[in-house]
Amino acid sequence: MPGDEAPQELWVDGMERDAVPALDRGLHYGDGLFETIACIAGRPRFLSLHLARLARGCERLGLAPPAPEVLRQEIRRLAARAQRGIVKLILTRGAARARGYRVTGTEQATRIALRYRWEPDDPQLALDGVRVRIAALRLGENPALAGLKHCNRLEQVLARREWSDAGVAEALMFSSTGQLISGTMSNVFLVQGARLRTPRLDRCGVAGIMRSVVLREAAAAGIAAEETPLDRSDLEGAAELFLTSALIGLRPVRSVEGESRSPGAVTRELQRRLAPLLAASADG
Repeated sequence: MPGDEAPQELWVDGMERDAVPALDRGLHYGDGLFETIACIAGRPRFLSLHLARLARGCERLGLAPPAPEVLRQEIRRLAARAQRGIVKLILTRGAARARGYRVTGTEQATRIALRYRWEPDDPQLALDGVRVRIAALRLGENPALAGLKHCNRLEQVLARREWSDAGVAEALMFSSTGQLISGTMSNVFLVQGARLRTPRLDRCGVAGIMRSVVLREAAAAGIAAEETPLDRSDLEGAAELFLTSALIGLRPVRSVEGESRSPGAVTRELQRRLAPLLAASADG
């Protein structure tokens, strides 16, 4: 997983500056959305998929975004300045026009674009897999926000505070009703028999870009896959387990709370199919 460091570049509404208005609703209420985009060879990976998800999120929140081409050009300009980097795009509803939660309808969206250094991953992690734990914190269920990559990430912040062991890459999170949902910053897939399964995200969780790519590639490979409710017993009974995100691609899990797992045929086939897409900065 990427380490902590300051951004190399920071733009607000297309200009190089490092401040947003104190009245911005993203700051006050988490009233906004964001995308984290991997950039290889100066090109943003799966950019069309990121922008499509952002547009869907804006529609659900009633947030008026800038024109897609403005966002596309801005992200490409930032990506082009480094051989390898991470571009984070934050889109908020903008500065509040009145005190309180009510939206006036006259707000103007604020966009914040940042580029971070992205060091190469240890290739051994994709072969051997990573260690994960189970988060004690439970995700609240709210269908109105389910699937969105919205700016309120306090649950994930608190879950990430639960461990400091650098050898543990991620924590799996369950919902308040005991459903397996995701990692703190990744989506999760199980293999049971020859069937690929991933949690349904109609109550909470983020519908990741790499999650959608994996489901698409599984269908193309003839691998039976489904989005379905999963619980602790499904996790314990899974023959294979892997994580996905825009940055890590697909990463096998080799242990959960110290219990060993092994990457299997389904995991390896999906890694094989994803490899050229990840290396070539596929756009869609």
